[in-house]
Amino acid sequence: MPVPPALSRGLKAPIIAAPMFLASGPDLVVETCRSGLIGTFPALNQRTTEGYEAWLVEIAGRLHGQEHAPFGVNLIVHRTNARLEADLKITVQHKVPLVITSLGAVREVVDAVHAYGGLVFHDIISRRHAEKALEAGVDGLIAVCAGAGGHAGALSPFALIPEIRAFFQGPVILSGAMSTGAHVAAARMLGADFAYLGTRFLATREALAAQGHKDMIVAAEAKDILYTPAISGVNANFLVPSIERNGLDPHNLPAHAKLDMASEAKVWRDVWSAGQGVGSIHDVPSAAELGARLIAEYAAAWAHPPSGI
Repeated sequence: MPVPPALSRGLKAPIIAAPMFLASGPDLVVETCRSGLIGTFPALNQRTTEGYEAWLVEIAGRLHGQEHAPFGVNLIVHRTNARLEADLKITVQHKVPLVITSLGAVREVVDAVHAYGGLVFHDIISRRHAEKALEAGVDGLIAVCAGAGGHAGALSPFALIPEIRAFFQGPVILSGAMSTGAHVAAARMLGADFAYLGTRFLATREALAAQGHKDMIVAAEAKDILYTPAISGVNANFLVPSIERNGLDPHNLPAHAKLDMASEAKVWRDVWSAGQGVGSIHDVPSAAELGARLIAEYAAAWAHPPSGI
């Protein structure tokens, strides 16, 4: 389907830089948007609601008067997120163009964003999750498929995207193991409207991640990614060398309690996440350099698909 008008201004390729816990901040968002791609960040990357609002003011101020793609924020809609109500109020006050909701689809949150004309895209990992999100009124579905960094599903995009398209013709965003513009073109061919790239933007100079995390991504291959609920209480993909660095045996991990957003920062700070697309990542460029590269790669792949078949 066409890109929603609210997201089309300044957009040069159908790419969203995913909101990465503890890694996405104003510098990454601003430079991504300036390059012509949608930049996002989690509200919880700021430790207080006041800090979150300060980031919104900073981002809007730095982008003001310049050509840029829109930006968005991620709100964790989970009963253990004590800040949700306060952060939503700030989101509404600043009329954030795109709100990405995770770990719960709630009609009241969607209605609050719709009231000022914003869009809500929701993370899903199954058809049932998609149906529940649509019941809550979301505008778009982010299909977090096998191989995605962070909290991820286990379904192949070749299974999940067609199932979603059977009953939903709105914006579909594909997440999972994509690192190049050619991957984005493939996602479009499969039926997605946007590609959702996290790990590739984690390995940029503006990302707030530790340099060791970025270096580990560059050195890693797909075999170095472990999908497990044992780290945070919900299935997610983590770098095996990072698990071992913390003195843990990736093949014999202790069970983790249920997800609790109050303790998530320590979990993700100490054990590093990445998606299976690490094997296609070989450098740590600036966000501007990466944006230009992805846009050129996507244009080339979309205009000239492989021949010979």
